[in-house]
Amino acid sequence: MANESRYKMSSERLEALKAELQHLDTVGMKEAAERIKEARAFGDLSENSEYDEAKNEQGKIASRIAELKDLIEHAIITEKVEDAEHADMVTIGSKVKLVDLEDDYEEAYQIVGSQEIDPMHGLISDDSPIGFAIKGHRAGDVVTVEAPAGELKFKIAEVIND
Repeated sequence: MANESRYKMSSERLEALKAELQHLDTVGMKEAAERIKEARAFGDLSENSEYDEAKNEQGKIASRIAELKDLIEHAIITEKVEDAEHADMVTIGSKVKLVDLEDDYEEAYQIVGSQEIDPMHGLISDDSPIGFAIKGHRAGDVVTVEAPAGELKFKIAEVIND
């Protein structure tokens, strides 16, 4: 059997993907079929740009549906740590403030599953170089991150698990 990918995500993200799939399966495909039907009415399909565009859009929707089904089928739900012993430890769902020890610059991140990353908004994967390095550590710990730019050192200033 081929090596299947697993996708870490929160239950909220999984529900959002299911809602998107439901919408595309019903409304999106119906609208695409309607656009194709309307474009066919314009006549000669060989020179009908509306028809070509409608078929391309239908293909994009079908591709996204297949992608969503794969993500949903292979989802691994990540839960936040609830026990008191690990409440101050960096895990998926943690909000973390890091201080770059070289530049004395503070950065804030939230550790998320691979399907929720958005670095521009501070959402980084637990599999990213920084996420991987700080996972399991606590406030006050100094961690070394192996990054493409070289070795970076951060102090974990704060860990919030709410």
